[in-house]
Amino acid sequence: MKELMKNKGYLTLMTAQAISSIGDWLSIVAIITLVGLKWNATPIEVSFIILCLAVPMALLGPVAGTVADRFSRKTLMILSDVVRAGLFLLLALADTLWLVYICLFTIGLFSAVFNPAKNGKLKELVSNSEMKSAISLTSMIDSTTKVLGPIISGILVAAVGTTPVFYIDSVTFILSAILICFLPKAVEQIAAEPSKKEKKSSFKQEFLEGITFIKSSTQILVGMLFLGFSLLILQLSDSQIIVLLRELPNASPGLFGYIVTGSGVGMFFSGLLLAKKTDYRAYTLMLLGVCGIGLSFGIMAVLTHFNFDYSIIWGPVLGLIAGFTAGFVFVPFQASVQIETPVHLTGRVFGVISSVTTTATIIGPLLGGWLSTIIGVIPTFIITASLLVFVSLIGFLTKNKIEQVKKDVSESQQGAPTATSN
Repeated sequence: MKELMKNKGYLTLMTAQAISSIGDWLSIVAIITLVGLKWNATPIEVSFIILCLAVPMALLGPVAGTVADRFSRKTLMILSDVVRAGLFLLLALADTLWLVYICLFTIGLFSAVFNPAKNGKLKELVSNSEMKSAISLTSMIDSTTKVLGPIISGILVAAVGTTPVFYIDSVTFILSAILICFLPKAVEQIAAEPSKKEKKSSFKQEFLEGITFIKSSTQILVGMLFLGFSLLILQLSDSQIIVLLRELPNASPGLFGYIVTGSGVGMFFSGLLLAKKTDYRAYTLMLLGVCGIGLSFGIMAVLTHFNFDYSIIWGPVLGLIAGFTAGFVFVPFQASVQIETPVHLTGRVFGVISSVTTTATIIGPLLGGWLSTIIGVIPTFIITASLLVFVSLIGFLTKNKIEQVKKDVSESQQGAPTATSN
């Protein structure tokens, strides 16, 4: 941890991330306010806002990851920030929904390039021995902006309206781009740097190389599928929390906000814990995290069903527990992927992972809304909780077998003769 705090490149990258993340939250609240309240958009029209941001990542994640590995990551990040800054200026002038959708889709497209480039740059700047702490601190920044961003945005939108907020958001991306300009050269030695012959390979070959690496890595492949499936189940209910709270006749008007805040605080503390305690088993923590989220959602549904009093207390507490255990899922997985992946493949690997997780977060809410309409929101939460606990139990039962496969593969690779280049 001490060495990480002396890493100027990492600190610069995280500062840029914090500034742009605050900007992201500012824009989301402003856009929803503009379209939903001022323009009186229908629920379907509002849902397209999130889809326009998410679909490019879901569809183009692997391709964007290949781009992030093929070209200068620093240049791509700066270009992405500058373009998004310009698009938010355009959003400030938007007067039709279609212009908003086009701007948001393009923003999502450049975000799809920025994220794998950022993960690749992080791999360049941070050694494997410090990676777990680095990912934990990154999670703490994300959770802090999750708490502060909506609060700041709500205050600004109420005080000055939506248009100035778009200008402020544009400035945050410019500041992020300026900070990225000062990023140093890679600290970590790129031991797995491709040969000159490989560097001349086609875009398709590089794309397939990333897919092949994921398929050959048991830990990354199993972790990615487990994470994607768990997210899909989680989103069945996560998107319906506000509907669940409507079942409470005496619920506080601000209860949803308190639960979201509790979730952010929980993720902050789990990140803090994992930043200090780095000698953990990633797969085990992920299983515990999924189980914890399932139990939190299940208890929330039961207490709502019986109209249990003091929801202003148990709601945020369960949100905090869910956020805390969610940190056990995301932080160890990202850290293990960073450690396992060679630096020249980082963009492609994270591009594929982003595609899988984003697809889950798109399909999940749609299924959740349909299921809640058919059988009710409380049964939907009970089903979600049961499935998450069941998935974690299956994971624990198969954990030894998966770890043995990983060990056998590792020993096989160590025992294999080193290939020589012609």
